[in-house]
Amino acid sequence: MPAAYNIRSQFPVLSQTINGRLLVFLDSAATTQKPLCVIETMNDFYRTHYSSVKRGAYALSAKTSQKFEEARSKVAKFIDAPSENTIIFTKGTTESINLVAQTNCKPGDEVLLSALEHHANIVPWQIAGAKIKVLPCDDNGDLQISKLSALLHEKTKIVALTHIANSIGTVVPLQDIIPTVRKLAPQAKILIDAAQGAPHSKISVKDLDCDFLAFSGHKIYGPTGVGILYGKSEVLESMPPWQGGGEMIEQVSFERTSFAPPPARFEAGTPPIAEVLGLSTAIDWVNEIGMGNILAHEERITAYALSELQKINGLQVIGNPKNRGAIISFVINQIHPHDTAMILDEEGVAVRAGHHCAQPVMERFGVPATVRASFAAYTNEWEVDSLCLGLKRVVSIFGK
Repeated sequence: MPAAYNIRSQFPVLSQTINGRLLVFLDSAATTQKPLCVIETMNDFYRTHYSSVKRGAYALSAKTSQKFEEARSKVAKFIDAPSENTIIFTKGTTESINLVAQTNCKPGDEVLLSALEHHANIVPWQIAGAKIKVLPCDDNGDLQISKLSALLHEKTKIVALTHIANSIGTVVPLQDIIPTVRKLAPQAKILIDAAQGAPHSKISVKDLDCDFLAFSGHKIYGPTGVGILYGKSEVLESMPPWQGGGEMIEQVSFERTSFAPPPARFEAGTPPIAEVLGLSTAIDWVNEIGMGNILAHEERITAYALSELQKINGLQVIGNPKNRGAIISFVINQIHPHDTAMILDEEGVAVRAGHHCAQPVMERFGVPATVRASFAAYTNEWEVDSLCLGLKRVVSIFGK
């Protein structure tokens, strides 16, 4: 990380104390904290140019509309999309996946998922009535790519895969999987759940050659309530509307309605304007720091955390993937993860405990839940030290 940047000081919430200790926030896989510039952007919108977008023929609306569409262009550039018209604003990754499922899948269609998926990339396909096939993972948490050929055929309608597993941190080798899908099931559409990938690594939808890619604003230092769905132009053009209302139409009468082209076709109603503007500033912030710098910093912190956690008596890291994101899941002997998290909270350390909306992953590894520590651009080594000190206290309390 560039020495000129004091990253942690840019996040107001991280200056507070919990039980007399400076907050150690290690739950960034769930949601990231927000830099002051994002907070100020949203406040400025409400204080100086609050208005709706696209419809108002007055100065405030014109200013807001311009900033709103600039955000769309910024997102397109951020993920190397060919056009801003391939970017749809949603509420988050979950809504993005639901949109694709409801417009591209009918009962009986075959959908291939991985064994590492978040519930948000399982349940929407079940609701759509899909027949789900699963690409398994090995004991390390790496996908068994050699089994792809047996799972792909002419009936495969959708292949929907996570970029980085939120549960155990596996980075999925999409660059190896997607060409195989294109070769063995060329008719299949490919969706990437990049909720955990977009905040940590540079993404090019052109290089990936995916049909869809989704991520959430709140996991990339932006606000909740806004997400992105990228779709190839020709695919979006072929899709029917998902929701009806204002803005997504060309002409309405009581007899018939004609629909706007993408992306407006999929953005019915008043959009999350403040949230989109906040996301725009968050992307500026990430670009200023540099995604390469963020990735290198997180890799160093994760490696340090792994080495220190392995010194804790009775601690077992769940999953040992070849390529790990900034996520470590673990258990300690017979100590319940929720008990561990409660004691850590007394120490001012915030971690996640539970199944992480990935119950099939927990079942695969034979645990009901784990403790998950996850890192971000603002994480420092001393915070890992605080985590480990807290875990030693957990062992001293429950390990007797």
